[in-house]
Amino acid sequence: MAFLEEEEYKKPFSFKVWAKIIPFVKLYKKQFFSAMGFLIFLSIIDVTYPLFQRYAINNYIIPAKAEGIWKFAALYGCVILVQVFAVIVFIENSMKVELNVAKAIRKALFVHLQKLSFSYYNTTPVGYMMARVMSDTGRIGQMVSWGMTDILWAVVYVVGVFIAMLILNFKLALLVMCVIPVIALITMYFQKKILDVNRKIRKINSRLTGAFNEGITGARTSKTLVIEDKNLKEFSVITDKFYSLTMRATILNAIFIPLVLSFSTLAVCIVLVRGGYLVINDAMEFGTLSVFITYGISIFEPIQQIARVFADFVSTQANIERVTGLIETEPDITDTPKVIEKYGDNFNPKKENWETIKGDIEFKNVSFKYPDGDEYILKDFNLKIPAGTTVAIVGETGAGKSTLVNLACRFFEPTKGQILIDGKDYRERSQLWLHNNIGYVLQSPHLFSGTIRDNIRYGKFDATDEEINAAIKLVAADTIINSMDKGLDTNIGEGGDRLSTGEKQLISFARAIIADPKIFVLDEATSSIDTQTEQLIQNAIMHILKNRTSFLIAHRLSTIKKADIILVVKNGNIIERGTHNELLKQKGYYFSLYQKQFEEETGAAMLDKR
Repeated sequence: MAFLEEEEYKKPFSFKVWAKIIPFVKLYKKQFFSAMGFLIFLSIIDVTYPLFQRYAINNYIIPAKAEGIWKFAALYGCVILVQVFAVIVFIENSMKVELNVAKAIRKALFVHLQKLSFSYYNTTPVGYMMARVMSDTGRIGQMVSWGMTDILWAVVYVVGVFIAMLILNFKLALLVMCVIPVIALITMYFQKKILDVNRKIRKINSRLTGAFNEGITGARTSKTLVIEDKNLKEFSVITDKFYSLTMRATILNAIFIPLVLSFSTLAVCIVLVRGGYLVINDAMEFGTLSVFITYGISIFEPIQQIARVFADFVSTQANIERVTGLIETEPDITDTPKVIEKYGDNFNPKKENWETIKGDIEFKNVSFKYPDGDEYILKDFNLKIPAGTTVAIVGETGAGKSTLVNLACRFFEPTKGQILIDGKDYRERSQLWLHNNIGYVLQSPHLFSGTIRDNIRYGKFDATDEEINAAIKLVAADTIINSMDKGLDTNIGEGGDRLSTGEKQLISFARAIIADPKIFVLDEATSSIDTQTEQLIQNAIMHILKNRTSFLIAHRLSTIKKADIILVVKNGNIIERGTHNELLKQKGYYFSLYQKQFEEETGAAMLDKR
């Protein structure tokens, strides 16, 4: 990833890349053009201020008279008031553009992320997505508002100053302008160098932040492993690199700023020598000389600003490419336009057209390989699962137990073949229709910030308190929840981090049950629950799974004895299938797994008795 980002940063400025965010800016074009218009007006005012100075010197200071000065002062004051008003309106509109453009892009990203397939989340780090949604969008919003306004102000101001100087004294203006190309070249050279160093500093700073985060969150582990010294050495390498790069940036700035100042001083010196000579010989007014001095001092800052902002524009292209790249990522699984027209999509479902699901599932000549894989995980697989059947899937860790379930739930689709729900290819119906009828309990469940009550209601938003209480009682979570200070109104923290894994599993179980799904998936759902509670839940499961098509992914084989069919998975292939008793009689792979696990559990029980 670091290599890809480095390549992006080296790309030249491209209007094609920036054109991709025009649709978001168009949403707030009124504020955008208002900000631009007032900024041009402010640039013109900034150009005219030295001309007021020239008028005052030539008409009041040199003649030493005050006649009409109050009118001049009133006009000058009015210009200042107008400028203050223009600045307020400009800042207000620029702020609106920055915040709203960033908000619009974030919303587009969030909506698109909801549409992306399960496989995308399976292969993309959360940090990558968070950086796109938060950091990159904020950077783009800043450049659209303040970056464009900065460069527009600088360009208008520089052009305005050139025009004013050429009108006032053509020859002196050309002398001053001779210095400008030198300043521009120096600025471009140093800005490029400084930009490159700052990019490296940002990367090192990210590593530094990551090291801090890892050091704090992993403090207990570091202490138990006694690796503090190793951590310190690694951290010192990063901080030393950060220090050396920061010093390099400081040295570059220390050389660049005096160089620019020296050439700015040279321009002022030219104005004083040549302009002073002209004033002495009455070839130029003293007020005009003062205007040239003011312009000579002020014109070089906007030239530097143009170079700096342009460099920032090139840098921000990487942010735009990452954001638009995410928005342009196509989901691996999509509904056809015909399906969307009938059933709606995730954000506009047409539930009135949704058929009632029974739960018959059939794998018909299904072959499957992952989008980024070369080998088939399944080949010509066939299996009929009548509604109400309980299917258990067993195998060692990494054997591929979840693949079948992910296909049945349409988190992935078959590479070849069909999966039928109630006799119809599930690609002819809405993803949302299917997912709305699935209850999924994971081994490591995710809970949302808020209360226990809120999290259970995610399964059924209009659930009554009576339904919630019935659900938690059914999964034997009532005793644990009622023992908490605020019961169902207990705040569980971010991701449920105030609860144990077992408690989170119980709540996710209640959340799935309250939705009353026709298809149920339990993925090692009782792995983190104590034996006594597990027995209570197993009794509840047998009752809950009646008349529901269900998949049980289990590590403890004792929990799936009553399943209607057991599929044994090894290296991504189903090597055995049958009931518990049938598989034991075969004395194959399932038999050896069961025997091994039985011996382990028996040994553990004997140790507990001691």
